[in-house]
Amino acid sequence: MRQLEAGRLPEGPLDAAGAFMAFYLESARALLAAPDVTALAIILPPADHDHRDWRLALARDLAREAAPARVNVVAGSPGSARDASLRFLADAPGVTGQYLVCHE
Repeated sequence: MRQLEAGRLPEGPLDAAGAFMAFYLESARALLAAPDVTALAIILPPADHDHRDWRLALARDLAREAAPARVNVVAGSPGSARDASLRFLADAPGVTGQYLVCHE
């Protein structure tokens, strides 16, 4: 499973969604276009609950576009919870289009 980690994003949900689309979406699509990539985890920094809708839409819509490759979005700070979520996704061939929020 490949990983794409987005750095800092703006605090507001609309600005964060716009920044992700402007700076990371094409990188995600390029990774998914590689013939050896069957799964991609997009790692986002933690955010308030009002970011949930755009992040879930990203996971769901990019997974549909990339099928049969899997795409999931994981949000959280570096640590054991995020690492455990990424390990789970690496071994979960039926899981795609999900948004997982990690709490330490």
